[in-house]
Amino acid sequence: MKKFLAAALCALAAPLVLAQGSPVGLWKTIDDKTGKERSLVRISDGGGALVGRIEKRLDPAAKPDARCDKCADDRKDRPVDGLEIIRGARADGEAWTGGTILDPEDGKVYRLRLKVEEAGRKLEVRGYLGPFYRNQHWIRVE
Repeated sequence: MKKFLAAALCALAAPLVLAQGSPVGLWKTIDDKTGKERSLVRISDGGGALVGRIEKRLDPAAKPDARCDKCADDRKDRPVDGLEIIRGARADGEAWTGGTILDPEDGKVYRLRLKVEEAGRKLEVRGYLGPFYRNQHWIRVE
């Protein structure tokens, strides 16, 4: 009976442990230059590759009808709210790599690495452009 209970508890806890190690969920973005909250981004699994969309912007001065006018790809002139900013990252050991992240303010697309930290509470988001990179640390909302 004890073995059965232990196995049942492990089976119930396994999804929680895996969820903490995954970037899938809702994240509050924090600007790496100002330290201010910028938006809520929902990351989901789109068939083995991650997709992230801006769900809500948190800046009270943000224009509600803002569009990605500086984007150069299929996202050009799309509304910033609902905009897909993360594409194609796949699990690679303890990180997710191989995808891209878009900065809707300047339209630049960066190579991407995501790494879950602090037992799933934080997400290190690193965008690369050539040999240079920027890091942000996002906070899990759900």
